[in-house]
Amino acid sequence: MSVIIYLSFVFGLSELALVFFKRSKSGTVKTRSDKGSLILLWVIMISCITAGFFNAKYNQWDPINYTLALTGIVLYITGLIIRWLSILQLKKRFTVNVAINREHVLETEGLYKYVRHPSYLGLMLILMGLSLAMNSMISFIIVIVPVFLGLNYRIFIEERLLEAEFGEEYVNFRATRKKIIPFVW
Repeated sequence: MSVIIYLSFVFGLSELALVFFKRSKSGTVKTRSDKGSLILLWVIMISCITAGFFNAKYNQWDPINYTLALTGIVLYITGLIIRWLSILQLKKRFTVNVAINREHVLETEGLYKYVRHPSYLGLMLILMGLSLAMNSMISFIIVIVPVFLGLNYRIFIEERLLEAEFGEEYVNFRATRKKIIPFVW
């Protein structure tokens, strides 16, 4: 179980680093429209992960539970890789608050060839992995359902801004890519 706690600290520190280093800067922002979605998502993630750990089953470990925990760790690592690859792909265009930079262009290559929001796919995989490794269906539901709802709100805000900025180009992009899960949703 201590591995899961360490992984949650790594996740928390990486997200905290993003908040400090990847906020949109006043001089470079063309349009900003976060509508509180960053703070909402942070509150949801912190409270749900904490509640998930309180409901985790630390004392029930049989081969099935170890398999679930290992699967969770693999999902976590996969999600971390996808999230950071998508952030690195966008370079200066990635910001934690919903904003369009002055030199912003619509990214349609790399991970964005497959889904419109690969960093959110990575985030969901990270949280699914953590909650699965907590060894409790209640923990899984406590973490995933509220985060999923919060992410949907944030995606709604982000997509409205992208459509306002890029117009028909974004409408066409949206029509050819799934939101988060390739070929599914």
